Amino acid sequence: MRGPARHVLALPAAGLALICGGCDWVGVGQGDDDRRSSATSFPRADRPVSPVVSIRYASEEARDRKNEANDIMDKAGITPGMTVADIGAGEGYYTVRLAKRVGPQGRVLAQDIMAEVIDALGQRINREHWDNVSVKLGTPDDPKLPADSFDRIFLVHMYHEIEEPYAFLWNMRPALKPDGEVIVVDSIRPTDQHGTPPKLLTCEFASVGYRLLKLETRPAAGGYMARFRVEGARPDPGAIRPCAIVTE
Repeated sequence: MRGPARHVLALPAAGLALICGGCDWVGVGQGDDDRRSSATSFPRADRPVSPVVSIRYASEEARDRKNEANDIMDKAGITPGMTVADIGAGEGYYTVRLAKRVGPQGRVLAQDIMAEVIDALGQRINREHWDNVSVKLGTPDDPKLPADSFDRIFLVHMYHEIEEPYAFLWNMRPALKPDGEVIVVDSIRPTDQHGTPPKLLTCEFASVGYRLLKLETRPAAGGYMARFRVEGARPDPGAIRPCAIVTE
């Protein structure tokens, strides 16, 4: 939940039927000297990555005026007692609202890849007494989540910042419970402009064995929301075929 708020394009109705069969594929990029060693067995993403310019997408007050979190949580089916991960948690806008929704019998794991962000968020969690929240430091290619643990994993306005999407999604898969879902919220813009085109998002998820359940516009959240569920066996890293850049 980081990039600055900007104008969002409308998602056409046809976007609800996006499947990976309509995607283009490209070969694996050459040269791995600039990559993390833990990611080199996976294909390189054939797209730019947005820089982290802020840990705040917009002020919490402004987002609440639009009922953003409640709208997304309702659509994601968040109920008391669930276990949820908030990846790229930033200042914790979704973290604390998820914690309130799942209640004392539920759990929220807030994760980020920047140690200073996790430290600040941990201080907020302690200060506000969110006893059902824990925080964790991840890496750009691995969210470091415990296996078979989560009913929902949230990726809100951060997918376009993931440097190694195939490694990241592959490492994230085991963390989902059998009926767990990944919830992605992002803007309809190129990945170097703090958004992810829905067709590209769907293609990258499908390449690692996730099935799109639903994709719909969510103007209050600054773009769209996509829901994914794991389908089939996790592919061998060398068998993953990277998706070509798309702009829609």
